[in-house]
Order: sequence, then C-alpha cells, then structure tokens
Amino acid sequence: MTILRDLSVLWSLSHILILFMLLYRSRYPQKMTVILTVVFMGSLALLNVAGLVKYGMEFMGQVFLLTCTLPSLLFFWFMSQDKKGQFFFTFCLADTVSYWIIALTNIMDFYFGGQRYILMLIGRLVLFPLVEWTAYRYLRKPYRELQESVTKRWGLFAGMTAVYYLLLAVSANFPVVVTRRPQELPVFLLIMVLMPMTYATIFAAMYRQLQLFRKQQSERMLREQKNTLEMRLENQQYIRKMKHDMKSYNATLSGLLAVGKLEEAKDYLQDMEQEMDSDWGQFCQNPYINATVAYYDRKLEELYAKRQIDIRTGEEALPHMELCRILANGMENACDELSVLAGEKREMSVHMQYNRDCLLIRIKNRCREGRYVEQGKLPETDKEGEGHGYGLRSVQETVERLSGNMVCYTDNGYFVLDVMIPCRSFKPSYRDS
Repeated sequence: MTILRDLSVLWSLSHILILFMLLYRSRYPQKMTVILTVVFMGSLALLNVAGLVKYGMEFMGQVFLLTCTLPSLLFFWFMSQDKKGQFFFTFCLADTVSYWIIALTNIMDFYFGGQRYILMLIGRLVLFPLVEWTAYRYLRKPYRELQESVTKRWGLFAGMTAVYYLLLAVSANFPVVVTRRPQELPVFLLIMVLMPMTYATIFAAMYRQLQLFRKQQSERMLREQKNTLEMRLENQQYIRKMKHDMKSYNATLSGLLAVGKLEEAKDYLQDMEQEMDSDWGQFCQNPYINATVAYYDRKLEELYAKRQIDIRTGEEALPHMELCRILANGMENACDELSVLAGEKREMSVHMQYNRDCLLIRIKNRCREGRYVEQGKLPETDKEGEGHGYGLRSVQETVERLSGNMVCYTDNGYFVLDVMIPCRSFKPSYRDS
C-alpha cells in the first residue's frame, strides 16, 4: 500500500506549488513561470519521492526542510517580483498551510486508517483542492492588492509564519514522529488549532490595512477633484469678469475705429492683451497646464511669496491630465509649506523644460528650518487629521505610469521635487532647445 503513500506525497508537493503560485507575483510572464516551475519543482518532487522510497517517511520528514523547503524557497525567491517581506510571508503561508494538511492527514491515517494510507490519500485529495478554491475565490485578488499597496509589517508577519512553520515541523518530527509520542499529541493538536486562529488574526490586520489604503486612495482622488473644481470655478469667474470687461473694451475700440484712429486702436489692443496676460497668467501655450499653474500662481500671490515660473513647452501634444496632476500636487505641497513660514522666507520656483529625450520638472520651495528629507524617500506628513500626505505619493504613481522617475529631497533650506519623464511615453512634437 506504499504506492498510496507515494501518490499522496506527490499530490501534496504539487499542490503546495499550486497554492503558492495562486498568491505570489512572478517577475516573468505566465508561460515562462509555468515552464520553469514545472521543470524545477517537478524534479525536486521526484527526488523527494525517491528519498521517501529509499529512506522511509520518518527520515524524510526530519530532513524535509533541507530537501524541499529550502530549495523551493531559493527557487521562488529568484522567480518572485517581491524580494522582501511580501515574498517570505507568502512562501511561509503556503508551506505552513500545506504542512498543516499533511500533518493532519498523517494523524488521521495513523489513528483511524490503520496506516494503510487510504484515509491519508483521500484527505489530501479533498483538502488541498478545497484550500486552493478558497484561496482563489476569496483571498487571491485582495491579497495581491495588498502586496502592491501595503509595504509595512510584512517582515513581522513573515517572521511569525516562519516561526510557526518551524514549530509545526519540529513538533511533528523531532525527536521522532508525533504519532510515536502519544503523550505529546494533545499539545501538538493544540498547536494545530492555534494555526488557523493565528492566520485569521494576521489576515484581519492586513484587511484593515487594505481598507485604510483604499480609503486613502479615495480621499486623495476627492482632494484632487476638489482642487480641479476650484480651479475650474475660479477660471469661470475670471472668464465672466473678462466678458464683462470686453464690453467696455469693445466700446472704446469702436469709438477709435469710428473716427479712423487705427494706430491708437492697435496700441489699445496690445494693452488689452498685456492686461489679460497679467491677470490670467500666460505661462505656456498649453491651456490645461497654463490654467493649473495660473491657479497656484494666484495662491502664491495671496501668500505674498516670491516665485519664479518658467514653463518651456509649446502647443505640442502632452499628457496634460498627468502633467497637471504632477504640477498641482507639487505646487499644492509648496503652498502648504510656505504658508507656515515667515513672509520674507516665502520663496519658490517651478521649471519645466525639455532636455534631450526627457521632459524635466523641478519644483523648489523654502522649507521649515531643520527639515530633512533623504533623497530617494518620500517624506512622512506631519499634518494633523486625515486627508494629508498623499500628494507626493500621487505624483510618484503618476510619474511611474509615464515610465518616468521622481525624487525629492532637502537641500540648504529648500525642498526640491525633481521629475523626469521620457518623451517616448507621449511622443511630443517639439524642437530641441
């Protein structure tokens, strides 16, 4: 009947693999991932079955960490897109759940199946697909979203699951298998009961983190929508004012033209254009980018801030939604920072221009004394209440969608936000300058 045992081992090893692949994120395309996994893990499974036939279940259970766990850990670490806590937690999760099923079916077969391995095989045939269906149906989508969105606490959770896996493996096999230590079986069963409770606690904490992340995303979107609506409202108000002023302009022009004073009418039109530009703020030819910069320029004017704005773009096709989001969040953060400084220290600059194959954006503003932001890291917000701390994160996500790079840092009392976007991501028609 050892054939049933060997089949159940092969079944278990293959389903450990399936469970893990449902949850982790490979850095390779799906087809390549499947091929490499089948070749490596298939060979590893066959070697473990051969060892089981030659050395027996007790010996292979004691060396399972060395013959299966560690080789598969190294292989999947190489294959995984995540290299830190996310990966180790996912690996330990799949291995611990699978080992739990293996240990449970071993005990069931020993005490109720007469060690004929029939109950062991049936239990594994049922339990592994049931766990995989549950993982695919309820866990896979939110878990992958968690891997992408949540960056903290993975190391702690991975350490907990690794210790739990070692506890389960050691208590099941050392010094001999637990079925040969009946006096320790109650303690082992309590450990078995503790496992799902532990994972339920971990996933409850992770789900709360996911909900918090979704809430932050929603608040960030609402904040951006609020800023956009405010800009539109202010622009509409200005347009209404401009339409009202145009009546008096037209009356004056009509009078000049009626008496044949063409040169005076021409000079008057030039004065009108200069006045409109000074009121509206003509920073570039792109109407969307210009409206965004003009909105925040007026906010800076209300703060009596010294500012230098240099936008060197023409009428070429640009991803204006993304660029406006970058400029709006960067300038909004600058306005917030300047608002807490003394009037004479309120100073900022905005530069946007092409450099060979890239569009470069730099937003630089004075910051509070003693503030330090390490290059390559996003600063933590120190504002009280909700709805803060998402601007730079939004900039970073937007830049990444455009295949660009973003970095922020402090330098000699200034906070600097640098953005580089490759022109191939939007293929503008411009002249090198």
